[in-house]
Amino acid sequence: MLGGRSRVLAGLLLSFAWVPLGCGRPQSASSPGPVEEKKAAATAPSSVPRQRDADDVARFVAGLPGTPGSPYIALQDTPAWKEHRQQLDQAWHATDGKLVAGLQEFQKAELNDAALRNATVYYPFSGPDTLTPTLCSPQAATYVMVALEPAGTLPTFKQIEDRDLGKYLPALRETMESILGRSFFITRDMDREFRGQVTDGLFLPILHVLVRQHFTITGFRYVRIDDNGRIVDRPVNYKAATPYGNKGLEIEFRSDKDQTVHNLYYFSVNLDDGHLLVNKPFLAYSATLNSTFTLLKATSYMTHHPEFSMIRDLILAHSAAILQDDSGIPYRFFHPDIWKVQLYGDYQEPYGSFKWLVQLDLQKAYKEPGIRPLPLRIGYGYGKVASNLLLARRIAPLGGTTAAGGTK
Repeated sequence: MLGGRSRVLAGLLLSFAWVPLGCGRPQSASSPGPVEEKKAAATAPSSVPRQRDADDVARFVAGLPGTPGSPYIALQDTPAWKEHRQQLDQAWHATDGKLVAGLQEFQKAELNDAALRNATVYYPFSGPDTLTPTLCSPQAATYVMVALEPAGTLPTFKQIEDRDLGKYLPALRETMESILGRSFFITRDMDREFRGQVTDGLFLPILHVLVRQHFTITGFRYVRIDDNGRIVDRPVNYKAATPYGNKGLEIEFRSDKDQTVHNLYYFSVNLDDGHLLVNKPFLAYSATLNSTFTLLKATSYMTHHPEFSMIRDLILAHSAAILQDDSGIPYRFFHPDIWKVQLYGDYQEPYGSFKWLVQLDLQKAYKEPGIRPLPLRIGYGYGKVASNLLLARRIAPLGGTTAAGGTK
């Protein structure tokens, strides 16, 4: 039986017509470099103006040498930046050899079929973690990330040049410690780092991860979701007339390996039921995201709680596949008539303060034959307890507000 909020959600979704992901605006002629590019499969025409500013900033803050013409080359001789580069090179070397290599191995073995490669990747509760979606689905044309933190802005060269780099760069490194050391961004750290304390949002850490994963940022724009669920431009200082601004970013980036071009959207949205119920623009936009490959990792077990039932139902109704750790959607919602589930690694109980959210049915499932190994540590308890992942593939048609069949 559907609860009251789920019935409301069903009515809202049925009232929304399909709308395109982008708005038609011609590209500018400038770009980071004249290379032959190819769009990743199943992508819409880009409306992002080409410009190199974001790539120049990203390389500087990520400890990578600037490309010819970058204004930041002049700052690379400072002791602060040389130390910044050395420290980040060491941290990324360790991450590349463990988390990145493990995810790449897992993707090639388990996530490499056409259905997943061609799907839009949807990542609620993402924070600035662009590492997981781009490694789990490196050929995707479109990535959509949603979290509570503000999108932020791109600092200018003058703003960075005027900083005390001896303090600013170590603070930027500190914002990356949890993703590099634990595989996820810690919520309390984001609260004290990405709301003006170090940066004014997630733009810089998103860019940092992308360029360190061998992408070139070819352009960006500030966007929002309008009342009809469409993605439109917004001024950088846009003030929403409602509590839900649905403000975000669109970033276009090119793979240095195969020259494919991809688009990433980040939206700042409160995903609890009380906010989603009145956020009709975001619900209208969500209705366009059908047959997604959805990722859930280190979510603080949000969808285990009744106040996050609407986003859980949206995911179950619109996903073609879901990859998650045990902090994602509870195991009981993956009804065998609708989902084919494959388990990886090992599961005993949630780590640390989340132990009370143990799933007895998931414990039992992990005692059955057919569990596949997991070649990496990921999620809560990283490096301390065994990790787990669940890959659910839809075997029933899309539709309905809850595709779980579980008891609420």
